[in-house]
Amino acid sequence: MQFSANLNVMIKAARKAGRSLVKDFREVENLQVSMKGAGDFVSRADIAAEKIIREELLEARPNYGWLAEEGGEIEGKDPTRRWIVDPLDGTTNFLHGLPHWAISIALEHKGEIVAGVIFDAAKDEMFMAEKGAGAWLNQSRLRASGRTRMIESIFATGLPFGGRSDLPETLQDLARLLPATAGVRRFGAASLDLAYVAAGRYDGFWERRLHAWDVAAGLVIAKEAGALLEPIDKNGDILSDGELIVANEALFEKFATVIRD
Repeated sequence: MQFSANLNVMIKAARKAGRSLVKDFREVENLQVSMKGAGDFVSRADIAAEKIIREELLEARPNYGWLAEEGGEIEGKDPTRRWIVDPLDGTTNFLHGLPHWAISIALEHKGEIVAGVIFDAAKDEMFMAEKGAGAWLNQSRLRASGRTRMIESIFATGLPFGGRSDLPETLQDLARLLPATAGVRRFGAASLDLAYVAAGRYDGFWERRLHAWDVAAGLVIAKEAGALLEPIDKNGDILSDGELIVANEALFEKFATVIRD
């Protein structure tokens, strides 16, 4: 498989940041006794990973713009291209010693995501895709699942926490969806939820109140694996509104109808 120069730069940056985070992740267990210590430590790990990614990407492509969770937005000399980065998606999992978190790097060109990398460093799984070139997990081609019946399918979402106002909507979603499916999972990292739809591990995913950096890389990976994606509000925009529905082609309409009902 031949990847573009841009995707190779993204993979290299993700691997380098991944090595740093895996080292920090091993330390987290030793800090569990002191809550404040662990929280501060994870914040530093997150910022350190973002710095590594930023240096790698901006050294290779100094004219591109930049949008990231920790470091905000930087206008590039090339206004048509920007990196969209989440250096540590699944921070709460990381903090609790749960090995389910990822680095997410996307490249946007003229408002469209054209390449994406999601690196699950704890499991050494590199999900990647470029527009028109398919989606991959390490050396294997990715395909969305072929399931056609909701009752045999599992779906993923995020659940609102800490007093967020979208809890009632999500509970209504679950009340409609759970009786019709084989189950719903909440693993705590939206980028990996999208990657898992691409890999056929989940049959679909929906969530509200996400940020561009949570979903940007996953959008192109899921799409290139054959999944369908739409905003929950048909007139909305996934990246700016942070709401989306994703599923394999056979289930998409049934699934979307339940969520939008």
